[in-house]
Amino acid sequence: MRVLLVEDEITIAITLRDDLQDAGHEVVHTEDGAHAVTLLGQQVFDCVITDVRLPGVDGLQVLTAAKRSRPDTEVLVMTGYATVEQAVEAMRFGADDYIQKPFLNQHVIERLSRMSRVRTLINENQRLRSELLNGQGQGLPFVIGRSRAMDVVIKTVRTVAPNEASILIEGESGTGKERIARAIHQLSPRRDKAFVALSCGALSESLLETELFGHEKGAFTDAQRLRRGRFELASGGTIFLDDIDDMPLSVQVKLLRVLQEREFERVGGEQLVKVDIRVVSATKLSLVDLCKKGKFREDLYYRLNVVPLRLPPLREREGDLPLLVQHFIEKFGGGRLYSVRTDVLEAMAEYSWPGNVRELENHLAQAIAMAGGATVLKKEHLLPVDKTRRAALEPPVALKSLRAVQVDAERVHLELVLRAVGGHRTKAASVLGISRKVLWEKLKDYGIE
Repeated sequence: MRVLLVEDEITIAITLRDDLQDAGHEVVHTEDGAHAVTLLGQQVFDCVITDVRLPGVDGLQVLTAAKRSRPDTEVLVMTGYATVEQAVEAMRFGADDYIQKPFLNQHVIERLSRMSRVRTLINENQRLRSELLNGQGQGLPFVIGRSRAMDVVIKTVRTVAPNEASILIEGESGTGKERIARAIHQLSPRRDKAFVALSCGALSESLLETELFGHEKGAFTDAQRLRRGRFELASGGTIFLDDIDDMPLSVQVKLLRVLQEREFERVGGEQLVKVDIRVVSATKLSLVDLCKKGKFREDLYYRLNVVPLRLPPLREREGDLPLLVQHFIEKFGGGRLYSVRTDVLEAMAEYSWPGNVRELENHLAQAIAMAGGATVLKKEHLLPVDKTRRAALEPPVALKSLRAVQVDAERVHLELVLRAVGGHRTKAASVLGISRKVLWEKLKDYGIE
């Protein structure tokens, strides 16, 4: 990554710069905030690491300039030890992460490594999408993902799409089964014909039959004209039957005949209608289990399940979440460049997403709608909190966090060392093994005179 390091404490700057370069990063260092702002207007940086307290132009102004010149620039802010207010203010201004002094350089390198992995995934996603638009690459149209789990799906789809075999897609709700069906159609010889989708769970038994097979004029009270059903509309192309597990047994019998003979009668009619269709169906439940319970016809199952295709839930798609986040930002952002902090992306990757991609899409739409004038999307809009874990996440007020205990202990130790050296700050810094600047910041933060 190309890094702009803004730090006026020369000891910190030199060691951090050298360690970052040893880790493979290209580093440009400046001690002056105003110069940093100028550099940000002239050059492109992947990451900015800046101290908050700088002579002249401070770190928050550097942060603002970085986000203004290139919103997806990662900004890591260095703050004085235990200055929570500084960290909160930096995050409010759009910082992607912060680190408190004193720190180990290795911690900064690890954070940049995580940022680099996320950026690589996003860049790869953009490359794949570009290839798809140009008819190149090995991805799928309508499908975002490059994880190992999705690679199995992509290879299967590309293998079976050109032939006429019926395909049964099994996956949890919200995993994108219709997108896979559309990709199958798009990669098949039927791509220039109709793709017709119908959810079997959204209609009553009588309405579902009419939607599938159509009806003749006068077939029932409101049938004032002939109406073609979905099978006729899809002739020559592909019909996608979603939630096939919700299809009533009476309609299953008629569907079986269509699959066997490629013909049927409209509701209220006697004339055979012949169709040329490819059938792709999807289920959120195991049809094998439903067959055992007598809720699904076994002969129909074998007709539908010529090629089984399991679509993995989002929690099994390691590495795909940042790609999907970027996709939905582009979808809902209206051309505005929004970003998500690396630590928030990591927290999102650890969440189970029971609603899968549909749930993620909903949260991105909500976060963008609630962003107002900000371009950094907020964690509370992106990541739902499981109410059953809330008690563990929010301990009683009377309990102190480990961080608070450490802060109290450090304050006491600083006062003890100062008394021991007669208030001489240079000697105190030497005893503590820190620079005079860091000591000055600590004393100011703790209000120690």
